[in-house]
Amino acid sequence: MDRHPTPDSLAPNGFRQTIDLRTTELNAGHAVMELTIDPRHINSQGSIHGGVLATMIDNTGGLAGCYCPTSKNTRKAVTLSLTTSFLAPVSSGTIRAVGRKRSGGRRIFVATVEITDAQGTLLAIGEATYRYFD
Repeated sequence: MDRHPTPDSLAPNGFRQTIDLRTTELNAGHAVMELTIDPRHINSQGSIHGGVLATMIDNTGGLAGCYCPTSKNTRKAVTLSLTTSFLAPVSSGTIRAVGRKRSGGRRIFVATVEITDAQGTLLAIGEATYRYFD
């Protein structure tokens, strides 16, 4: 599988920019996004907010299924379903989401995502179903 380091300009998004979620790898069926935790990402218990992790899962899975290396444009999709399991807390450092497109057809695809910290601790996992649109 060829992996291409990818600037965020390939997949700009205002909310992603707001939370500083960065695309670090992107190819057909595979995406990696990273986020460096800062105070705006922390919940009242002192660890990363679950909504930030869910956002990472949603965006990374969507990119994994939408990127097309033979086109200048990624496809677009909307999320139909998203399941998330939060496994461990983290309050600092850079975390990494790795997403893989698992299956799909002409209009619908499924992706899974794992989020880990710098030590490789599994923080969250998720699966999402997306629908392509024109």
